[in-house]
Amino acid sequence: MSDAEQTRQNILTVAADEIHQHGFKATSLSVILNRCEISKGALYHHFSSKMALGYAVFEEIYTPMFLELWQSALAVDDPIEGLCDFFTAITEQMSCSEVVCGCPLNNLCEEMANVDEGFRLRILALQEQLNQSIVDAFEKISDDLRADLALSQVSYFIVATLNGATTLCKSSRNKALFQQVIAELCLYTRALKK
Repeated sequence: MSDAEQTRQNILTVAADEIHQHGFKATSLSVILNRCEISKGALYHHFSSKMALGYAVFEEIYTPMFLELWQSALAVDDPIEGLCDFFTAITEQMSCSEVVCGCPLNNLCEEMANVDEGFRLRILALQEQLNQSIVDAFEKISDDLRADLALSQVSYFIVATLNGATTLCKSSRNKALFQQVIAELCLYTRALKK
């Protein structure tokens, strides 16, 4: 990786952390510059604006990380149990800062989807991609699932419940409440089987 590529990657990593900690609007470019130890010109060499940087963080950091987490849960022989294991692992591994800061993608969606069309479209595309991944995984075990299911709605419901639980945990700063909601989500998910 060239020096320019390393600089760009460092900017993205730092910006992703700052956006997660403070939100997009409150993220300070000067803090990113200081943390990266670069000039404003170096930042603008790679990103034409704060918005362009935000889009790149979403597309190159958050989206692959988010999809990879879900994909590992869906790639197992039984995606129902894979999802429940994934949800349970989140509750067990969630640090105090994650309880306070919440999910980076969920936060960005709440903050920016109604403010910027570029973010809204990127978020929608990610949601549709994730939804299709869940539907595809469930279709592979369709013989084991109840016949009355509309898999696309089920998928959106599972993701919306997880996102809602994350927001609830963030606002209440109550990890135990998050764990209780996730336990209910697992009961629902397992009940999709015959």
